[in-house]
Amino acid sequence: MSEAAATLTYREACKQALRDALKADPRTFLMGEDIGRYGGCYAVTKGLLEEFGEERIRDTPLSESAYVGAGIGAAMAGMRPIVEIMTVNFSLLALDQIVNNAATIPHMSGGQFAVPLVIRIATGGGRRVAAQHSHSLEGWYAHIPGLRVLAPATVEDARWMLAAALVDPNPVLIFEHIMLYNVEAPLDPAVTAVDIAHAKIRRAGSGVTLIGYGNGLVKALAAAEQLAGEGVDAEVIDLRVLRPLDTPTILASVVKTRRVVIVDEGWRSGSLSAEIGMRIAEQGFFDLDAPLRRVCGREVPMPYAPHLEDAALPQPADIAAAARSLVRPT
Repeated sequence: MSEAAATLTYREACKQALRDALKADPRTFLMGEDIGRYGGCYAVTKGLLEEFGEERIRDTPLSESAYVGAGIGAAMAGMRPIVEIMTVNFSLLALDQIVNNAATIPHMSGGQFAVPLVIRIATGGGRRVAAQHSHSLEGWYAHIPGLRVLAPATVEDARWMLAAALVDPNPVLIFEHIMLYNVEAPLDPAVTAVDIAHAKIRRAGSGVTLIGYGNGLVKALAAAEQLAGEGVDAEVIDLRVLRPLDTPTILASVVKTRRVVIVDEGWRSGSLSAEIGMRIAEQGFFDLDAPLRRVCGREVPMPYAPHLEDAALPQPADIAAAARSLVRPT
């Protein structure tokens, strides 16, 4: 008889992944703001300082450019650093290090230097923490060659994606949506690894394809439940990997359903949803029976007021309405 699946939170899954990484390789260490004594802004690293000590769990000054740069140097010198950035908005302070150094050094050195750096970044809105802590900028990083960009939306991916990222010789950015940390789900003990190259079908269907990632996946699945009650069979794709995009999985679903709604918490203009839509238009146009639809974040700095923040973010009802317009156009 197989071992029963234990239920744990997304937060605890992230912590278990970090603990495993620290135990598996003495070269691995964590670095970031408030990750040690405070236990992390989202409590992901709580207790790790006591377990592994200050050499392995390093609190840093409030300078993203400094500690991301230090992580790049440590990675090039043979260490396996895992850097935490408290919120994606603050990652902009380290753009030079991430985009001009981490992403380019392996290429500019002709492969002489690798940068096996993992950066964990909290992203997204919904926590009522206003415009400087709530945006979804992962699509910006998905634009950059030399980076692998991951967005675990499930407890299983939160638990196992880190191990795969640490094996990658190039920099990997892992975006963890802030609204997922409290989500609970059973973790199948038979699963001990996931890949970081492919999207995944989270719900099979034949009537319309809903494409999302992170908390957008959660909302897409909720919309699919609404649609099922109306007789609309929605397929839901979890992108999981934002760079490189798994275009074949997307196109295969388009062939099956012939209708697509793309969910993206980021702003519509220049978004990841635009890239996905264009790939479908270029490679799967004649498989479509209806126009492409997008449900994106409103193009405003994230409001603080709860009702305004909710209005600025994609919601299941918006996704269901977009799908409904393709299946039963008015």
